[in-house]
Amino acid sequence: MTFSMDLNASPLPEEDEQPYDQQVEVDFAQEDHVESAVATMRREREERRKKLKRDQQDEGSRLHPQQTRNDYAPYNRAGRGRIKEAPHGWMNCPAFGEPIDKIIPSKVPLDETFNDSVPPGKRYSSKQVVNKQRKAGREIGLVVDLTNTTRYYSPAEWTRQGTKHVKIPCKGRDAVPDNESVNVFVYEVMMFLDRQKQSKNPKYILVHCTHGHNRTGFMIIHYLMRTQVSCVAEAINIFAKRRPPGIYKRDYIEALYSFYHEVPEHVLTCPSTPEWKRSSDLDLNGEAKQDDDDENGDLAPAHNEVEEKVITNDDVLGDAVPYDQQDALRNVCYHLLEMPHVRGHAQFPGSHPVSLNSENLQLLRQRYYFATWKADGTRYMMLIMRDGCFLIDRNFCFRRVQMRFPHRNLNEGLHEMTLIDGEMIIDTVPDSGLKRRYLAYDLMALDSVSKTKLPFSERWRLLEDEIIRPRYYEKKQFESGVKSNPMYKYDMELFSVRRKDFWLLSTVTKLLKEFIPSLSHDADGLIFQGWDDPYVTRTHEGLLKWKYPSMNSVDFLFEVAGDNRQLVFLYERGKKKLMDGSRIAFPNEEDPSSISGRIVECSWNKEEGCWVCMRIRSDKSTPNDINTYRKVMRSITDNITEEKLLEEIHEITRLPMYADRIKQAQAKMAQHRRR
Repeated sequence: MTFSMDLNASPLPEEDEQPYDQQVEVDFAQEDHVESAVATMRREREERRKKLKRDQQDEGSRLHPQQTRNDYAPYNRAGRGRIKEAPHGWMNCPAFGEPIDKIIPSKVPLDETFNDSVPPGKRYSSKQVVNKQRKAGREIGLVVDLTNTTRYYSPAEWTRQGTKHVKIPCKGRDAVPDNESVNVFVYEVMMFLDRQKQSKNPKYILVHCTHGHNRTGFMIIHYLMRTQVSCVAEAINIFAKRRPPGIYKRDYIEALYSFYHEVPEHVLTCPSTPEWKRSSDLDLNGEAKQDDDDENGDLAPAHNEVEEKVITNDDVLGDAVPYDQQDALRNVCYHLLEMPHVRGHAQFPGSHPVSLNSENLQLLRQRYYFATWKADGTRYMMLIMRDGCFLIDRNFCFRRVQMRFPHRNLNEGLHEMTLIDGEMIIDTVPDSGLKRRYLAYDLMALDSVSKTKLPFSERWRLLEDEIIRPRYYEKKQFESGVKSNPMYKYDMELFSVRRKDFWLLSTVTKLLKEFIPSLSHDADGLIFQGWDDPYVTRTHEGLLKWKYPSMNSVDFLFEVAGDNRQLVFLYERGKKKLMDGSRIAFPNEEDPSSISGRIVECSWNKEEGCWVCMRIRSDKSTPNDINTYRKVMRSITDNITEEKLLEEIHEITRLPMYADRIKQAQAKMAQHRRR
């Protein structure tokens, strides 16, 4: 026979069953107690244990005098075993804080299955959340659950009343929320609040972890930093005032400063652990209480445990962003590039050069060109938004990196909807090792205004004046102490940023003979950029690349058939095209089957009559188009060697269109030196 017993008998009714004014009186009465919250919690726990033991003994001796029981394994009302215990410190933790931009920080609501361990006066369910917020004139439209468990309540408690519920599981012990979870949170909140701007009665967001302080504060502060506030200390203080005492775990606060590359102005101090969180007694089941709700899997490593490794061009940079945000960012790029929006498979919209051959070489005689080196790095466009900087790879996928791009007038804040183009290289720096650097070489949009129709010369100038130089000036101000709040550390960024140089065609000999051999990163040729050209998306027939003949290459999709035959594919009209008779030789006796399904960059071996694998293209998921292949083959056939190229350049620069501009440029340089 099973007995029903209430461990939490209390004369107080449910909070949401009382009139509002009576609730206020009860709340004030509770504040007058001299007994501390910890002492109260211990006393109430001991009273429940004694009552449980006494009731079990009375009922057991009357009905089952011979039965032996474990007095330290109490049963719940339904007689199903262990009591479902509220989280440690939860009962005396304040239920919620004041709204922060329509975001309400809260402790986790507990459903009725916890009623055996939570007295009626302490209960805080989803129903009570709704009632309390309505009495304050606030309607909940979104609930973000950051707990790392599903045991507290069912999401259906929210969804069946039309409230959206988003689960972002974050571990609560020994680890801060990971960057991808932060990106999901910020995007969900931004999108919800953006939709509410159109509503006459905007709704609120309830954000909770277990107690509504550390993980909740961590996420809300990230949101503030990416939308409104420019200083970590300010964001921390805002949260602390609305949800006292704020974040009280030191590693969370340190992680925020580290993530946003800031150094605290003063010695870092954290609030004391709240009194309601300090108790370490056993729970009702006689076991040590867990600090939080980490019930799934191993602990994540602490945020400051960084694994040292050699950096390469194949490294994946930045943090993943939600799928919906990817689509939204693609649409932003289409808008800034003045391109029609593309549904379905989205292609990388960046400008692509074509291989130099004897035919398009004549373009250098018809239009005014500048030259630069072709770095052997990884192509990225970069979209600078108020809520973050996004690297855009060749697959048109976005990953967020924490960077800072101030306006020319530093008092105007940071850039928003600015789009630039460039490539990531790895420099070998003496006495410092390997360093990443982003070489920016074009600007397509500035603060939501498209610049694609401007000539390259103007876009290149804007890139320096509006993007590169303001970063340099602000960095110097931070280093000199002129600007110290916040103390932003540019050196903590994932990579440095500089503008790539372009030179007159008359300097090509020096570029090939002196500059490229002295570079601290790899280069495989030259780029010829039309000085007056607009920005052309995708393939740009007037943007020319010359590679050293041994480095002319094609990117193939390589597969191995069931009978171990090599299959080599290109793309034609977006579909795979088998290149019959093509063969790829792999150096170092590499097993071809291990590379099946990958994009392989290959050079042509004329003597062997086959393609030779140069490297695996981890940054690409599709092979070259058949038209690109034909242009590369034309370039290989024409075999424009370095000597032949320099001969052509020498003749071209003697043309009046070049000679006049070269004289003007030389005069400007001489004038600049005299200054």
